[in-house]
Amino acid sequence: MNHEIVEKKVGLLGALIALVISVGGLVEIVPLYFQRAVTEPSTGVKPYGALQLVGRDVYVREGCFTCHSQMIRPFHSETERYGHYSLPGESVYDHPFQFGSKRTGPDLARVGGRYSDDWQRVHLLNPRDVVPESNMPRFPWLADAKVDAALTASKMTALRRIGVPYSDADIAGAAAAVGGKTEMDALVAYLQGLGTDVQVSR
Repeated sequence: MNHEIVEKKVGLLGALIALVISVGGLVEIVPLYFQRAVTEPSTGVKPYGALQLVGRDVYVREGCFTCHSQMIRPFHSETERYGHYSLPGESVYDHPFQFGSKRTGPDLARVGGRYSDDWQRVHLLNPRDVVPESNMPRFPWLADAKVDAALTASKMTALRRIGVPYSDADIAGAAAAVGGKTEMDALVAYLQGLGTDVQVSR
């Protein structure tokens, strides 16, 4: 086909681009839906508890994903710094997943348990108190904002509709699990759980 014809007709060029992207997407994406490693949880992976789920929503709302990825690539330099590379089955209950590609701050895929709860709280209140060179913003309002207990059960019900295996008991106990907690408590619970479900050797 003569390139001049394609390049001078915007509609034809657009249609061909859409065709190429569609075929490429089908070839790359559709096979993933038939791989159990991608569609089923890795051994040990379970849905977020009520408080962790609220913390995850706070993490998304505050835009933490714009500076922190949650996907360790299978490269020596990454696994040396962050730990074992991420497994597809670790993210099956993430809606949406938090892979990301921007690392203004470190990857958080395996940050759970690396620091104490107190360290995490101080870091969120004023990052420079524990990491002097940090350019991360402060999040002091999280320490005062109370979690909406009623909303948590509704979130879990909605997630169950799309395949997250929350039981009736999980949903019924959600309000009690988050009652009296702050958004800071929830975010710390979420961070402390990241990467702890799957036991992998470093």
